[in-house]
Amino acid sequence: MNRLVLLFCAVLLHGASPERDARIAAAAAAMKPKLVEARRDFHMHPELSNREARTGKIVAERLRALGFDSVQAGIAGHGVVGILKGKSPGPVVAWRSDMDALPINETMDIPYKSQSPGAKHACGHDGHMAVALGTAELLSQMRDQIRGTVKFIFQPAEEGPPAGEEGGAPLMIKQGVLENPKVQAIFGLHMSMGGRAGTAGYTSGPSQASSDTYQILLKGKRSHGANPHEGIDAIAMAAQCYQGLQLIRSRRIDAQQPMVLTIGKISGGDRHNVLAQEVRMDGTLRTFSEKTREEVRTMMKQTLANCSGMLGGTYELNFIGLGNPPVVNDPPLVAKAVPSLERILGKSNVTAGPPAMVSEDFSYYQLHIPGFFWWLGIANPERGITGGLHTADMDMDEDALVSGVKAASSLLLDYLDQQR
Repeated sequence: MNRLVLLFCAVLLHGASPERDARIAAAAAAMKPKLVEARRDFHMHPELSNREARTGKIVAERLRALGFDSVQAGIAGHGVVGILKGKSPGPVVAWRSDMDALPINETMDIPYKSQSPGAKHACGHDGHMAVALGTAELLSQMRDQIRGTVKFIFQPAEEGPPAGEEGGAPLMIKQGVLENPKVQAIFGLHMSMGGRAGTAGYTSGPSQASSDTYQILLKGKRSHGANPHEGIDAIAMAAQCYQGLQLIRSRRIDAQQPMVLTIGKISGGDRHNVLAQEVRMDGTLRTFSEKTREEVRTMMKQTLANCSGMLGGTYELNFIGLGNPPVVNDPPLVAKAVPSLERILGKSNVTAGPPAMVSEDFSYYQLHIPGFFWWLGIANPERGITGGLHTADMDMDEDALVSGVKAASSLLLDYLDQQR
C-alpha cells in the first residue's frame, strides 16, 4: 500500500503517468511528416514583421479544423489566439509561438527554399509554429487529460515592428491575450544551434538580455580637407565617441554586471577632401538588469556630450522603439518544469546553461505572469546543419520538431496537473 501511495504522490508531483508519456511520444512520432510539411510550407512563404497575413490565416484555419473552443485572428495585426478547454476545469496556461521572418535572402539550395525574395525564416520561427500546431493537434486529441485550459498564442513581429508601427508582444498584451480567460503561466521555446536535435537547454532567472537599438547623429561643420581648422570634423568626433562608449563597459559598469554595447554601423562624409558634417552610428545595447540598462543609457549621453563637445560639435541620441526587457525565467516555474523535460527528453539531454546576450520579446509576457522560455536543439553537424540563427545558411534538423511537440505537450499537461 505504501508503494502505491508513493507512486500516486509522484504522479501528482511530477505530472504524467508512463502511459500518458507513451501516448504523447507515439502521437508526436506519427505526426512527423505533418510537422515537416508545415515547417517547410512556412519556410517557403516567409512574411516579415506585421506582414504575416498568409501565415496568420493558415494558423487560424488549422486551429479551427482541430475543433478549438475559440479561435480569434487579427490580434495585433495578424496574430492568432486559440483556446482549448479540457474535460476537467482548472487554471489557464499558455504556449506562445512567434510567426515572422527576417529580411534575409535565402541562399541555400534546398527543396523548400524561400519563394519570397528578401525574406527567410532564419531564426527558426517556422519550426516554432510547426511545434505549436503539432502540440495543439496532439492536445486536441487528449482533452480527457487536460485539467484546465490551454491558450495557444501565435504572435507576429517578434523581430520588431517596422518603424512607426506597433507590434509584437507589447501589442498582443495591450489587446488582451493574457485575459479572457486570464492566463496563469506561459511557456515557449526557441530553436538553438547550441545543441543537437532532441536536446534542450534552459536558464533559471535572467536568461536572455534586454535589447535596445539606438542611433547616434554627430554634427559638425564642413570645410575643405586642406583647412580642417575651419570646420568641425564629425569623423574625428566619431572616433573619439567610439572609444569613449567602449570605456563604459570597461571602466564605469560593475564588472560582475553583464553588458554589451555594440556599434555595428558607421556612415558619414561626402568626399575624400571634405570634412564630414555628419556621421551616423547605429548600435545595440544588451543587459540583464533594468538598473544597468538605465545607467548605461545615462552614461551614453554623458559620453557623447563630452566627446562631441571637445571638438565643438553636437550629438543626438535616439533609442528606436521600445526595445525588449530581459527574459527572466520564473525560478519556481523552472523548478517544476525541468523534471518534465528530463523525463520526456532524457536527463542527459537537458542542460542548464548561462544566460545569453540575445534577446526575445517573450520577456514582455513575463512582466505580467510567470514564464519559462527554453532552448530546443536543432543542430546536426554530420548533415552540415550548423548555420547560426539570423544567417543566410540557417536550417534545422527536423527531428527536433517531434522532440518539441513531446516536450511542449508534456510541459503544459504537467503544469495543469501540478496546480490541482
